[in-house]
Amino acid sequence: MAKGRSALLLLVAAALTANAQIIFDTDSGYFGDDGVALVMLMRSSRKPEVRLISVVAGNVWTRSGANYMRRNLRWLRATQVPVRVGAQQPLVHTAAMMKLEGAIEFAGAFSEKPEVAVVPSDAVEAMARIIDTAKGSVTLLAIGPMTNVAMLLGTRPDLEKKIGALIFMGGNVHVGGNSSKAAEFNFWFDPEAAGIVLRSAIPRKVMFGLDVSNRVKLTKATFDEVMTVQNPITALYRDDFGNRYPGFLKDPKAEGSLWDELAAAYLIDPSLVKKSETEYLDVECVFGPKYGAVKKLDRKMAPDATPVEIVLDMDFPRVLDIYKKALMFQPPPD
Repeated sequence: MAKGRSALLLLVAAALTANAQIIFDTDSGYFGDDGVALVMLMRSSRKPEVRLISVVAGNVWTRSGANYMRRNLRWLRATQVPVRVGAQQPLVHTAAMMKLEGAIEFAGAFSEKPEVAVVPSDAVEAMARIIDTAKGSVTLLAIGPMTNVAMLLGTRPDLEKKIGALIFMGGNVHVGGNSSKAAEFNFWFDPEAAGIVLRSAIPRKVMFGLDVSNRVKLTKATFDEVMTVQNPITALYRDDFGNRYPGFLKDPKAEGSLWDELAAAYLIDPSLVKKSETEYLDVECVFGPKYGAVKKLDRKMAPDATPVEIVLDMDFPRVLDIYKKALMFQPPPD
């Protein structure tokens, strides 16, 4: 970015994230990057106000994700934050379709049995109510598939321009995918929803995709440093990051990536972004090898669409510092 434009974007970002009201839209698994992202925001000295946690199917099915988030809030002593169940399936994509796609590196909930008991879904209504009545702008932090956000825009198009900003983890522009060869997981899981959101007129969209996630690695050295502090959150962290992904307790040489944590770090400190580019983007929704891949938007198809700021580089040592400090806290006495 040019220096003048970079400075302007930072000023805009700082204004949008200072004391921000946040809707935290997540496909949380057991803990993982969604859980760390929540801890980073809730433990931030900048005190962004998380107004709602809306849960979407992605890493796991929605009811399980909501239960994980409620448990995280209990350990953070933040049970005042409501958790609402959202979309329990993608708009179009199904597990049956996935079987026709060939080798998939990560399939998320599609690799699990569907949840038998369907629970009431009221997340989209809760999202709309908060945006409708908020004093000031609301930031959407979308770190899972975009199904809830697409449903919000479909049912309440009048709210599109009332959303202050959409900060999201998903997609890949200059690198390959991590579910299919062409697509990043969140976009691959629900390509139609991602396309609706990218073609929308939400005033500001900031993308943390694989282009930036692939540039930073989580190693056992960071894991070991976090493990020097014992609290309920680091116990979850140890179980998940140690025994599941990346599996540091099984393989000390394992490496993981930072995904949702980068978007959360940006909300805490926008100056962490060192390089970005701006482009009008769309998603491939024709079923085939490129299903879910990012492509350039044909402006004739969506003349009111706003561009996407694609983050390409960040100050990763500072990101990891925020990451570690958020997890390594001593909870207050009962």
